[in-house]
Amino acid sequence: MEIERKYTIQDLSLLPFDLEKCPYHEMEQGYLSTSPVVRIRRSDNDFILTYKSSGMMVREEYNLPLTQSSYEHLKTKIDGRLISKRRYLIPLEDGLTAELDVFQDDLAPLIIVEVEFPTKEMADVFTPPSWFGEDVTFSPLYHNSTLSQLP
Repeated sequence: MEIERKYTIQDLSLLPFDLEKCPYHEMEQGYLSTSPVVRIRRSDNDFILTYKSSGMMVREEYNLPLTQSSYEHLKTKIDGRLISKRRYLIPLEDGLTAELDVFQDDLAPLIIVEVEFPTKEMADVFTPPSWFGEDVTFSPLYHNSTLSQLP
């Protein structure tokens, strides 16, 4: 089960910390299907096939490992653009982590931050830090599967 809130970030220079000191992953991902969502992802040297059910803040998610050769083969089958981004991991209160995605290539300068929660109740009462921008949790426009289809 994936339970997450999503926010935009307008300006990295306004962050109250040095982003370059945060750990990060280089990622690329593509979609074999957007309804239902079937995604392939490379995160550094890990390769994953993911199925996500419909939904906005709460949805089922299943991950299966891929080999690099399987990933490369499936990458030729994606529908839409291959998304490239750097994901920074930023610790928050209550043991939570902000995953700040800085999109690259033709999706730049888009920046989105996501926070995953152990329970829906915790997500419902979450107060974002002041550096978070607009809450876009319930906007399908900010799903990566939607971004992969934009012209």
